[in-house]
Amino acid sequence: MFDDFMTRATLAGVGVAFAAAPLGCFVVWRRMAYFGDATAHAAILGVALSLALQMSIFLGAVVVALIMALTVTLLAGRGYAMDTLLGVLAHSALAFGLVAVSFLSGIRIDLMAYLFGDILAVSRSDLLVIWGGAVLVVALIAWRWSPLLTSTLNAELAYASGIDPKREQLILTLALAITVAVAIKVVGVLLIAAMLIIPAAAARSLARTPEAMALIAAAIGGISAVAGLRAAYLFDTPAGPSIVCVAAVLFAGLSAIGWRNRSGA
Repeated sequence: MFDDFMTRATLAGVGVAFAAAPLGCFVVWRRMAYFGDATAHAAILGVALSLALQMSIFLGAVVVALIMALTVTLLAGRGYAMDTLLGVLAHSALAFGLVAVSFLSGIRIDLMAYLFGDILAVSRSDLLVIWGGAVLVVALIAWRWSPLLTSTLNAELAYASGIDPKREQLILTLALAITVAVAIKVVGVLLIAAMLIIPAAAARSLARTPEAMALIAAAIGGISAVAGLRAAYLFDTPAGPSIVCVAAVLFAGLSAIGWRNRSGA
């Protein structure tokens, strides 16, 4: 079964959609879209350092993405607007990563695979990493679902309920770093944010509850992965961008249905 590269690619795409769905809902609710994008950009530096230090790329990407996310969280509100801070750190990390890659002599690296993903080259060990990370992220979000929701709705309400919003933000940041590291080989650094945001945004027009939104987002992400891979196979298009294109079409269609229902109500 796992000898078929399309089967491995499909399982990898569904695994990433599984992890990105609940996390993407919080990214949408908290308006953290650029935050996810910045964390993904920093992962390229993690890839370069992993190759230089001969360590796991997954581990390097997680560590650097986590450092990036924590740095942004610590520096927020200290003289710079959040979008300015994210822009500086994201593009600086990406630039340092690209420069670091150029110093790696004797190591051949397909940078485009990390920028745009290479889901068709996913191996069995990659599948273990992707599904292990996905299960970890979903378990983390499920464990903290209620406190995360409360702190997302209102920080003062969270404090009154005995919840520390900063701790919940840290948990969300950790989950985001893991998801970026897991997804980097599937859709690439430049498209990870799309897989986080688009399925969740598409689900928003249909869902009646937060839990339903997470489930619908997972379904949309899974359908996007399967249909995108099928389209890439039929039309010989890049697999990662094809997955995002299908997600974008679903977003447009579901948003149109949502607008029509609201205008008819």
